[in-house]
Amino acid sequence: MNLFARAQESYSTVDCGELEQIIAQEGSNIGLIDVRTEGEHAGGHIPNSENINLMGPSFVSKLEFLDKDKTYYVYCASGNRSRTACSQMVNMGFKNVNNVQMGMMGWSGEIESLSDF
Repeated sequence: MNLFARAQESYSTVDCGELEQIIAQEGSNIGLIDVRTEGEHAGGHIPNSENINLMGPSFVSKLEFLDKDKTYYVYCASGNRSRTACSQMVNMGFKNVNNVQMGMMGWSGEIESLSDF
């Protein structure tokens, strides 16, 4: 047994209802990351979320600028891409990462679109 081996860290999963409550309680103390494409984000997203496209060439470099000690909630359209993004974030040393189960498909809260501006 290797005593110096780092234990495999993981991320948590929350449903959309839980996220709505967390946003109401924590507000700007959390990070919301939308890993969908820029077009999907523009069409409608959770307010105050940052769009970092998982499939974009600068995904990893954009993550490197984020505070690894902050709590993040990561979502996509259905929860699949966000799972991949959460794994990547954990591998990069992020401490508190949460996948939003069902993503925008399950979201019933407020939605903001770029056409609202």
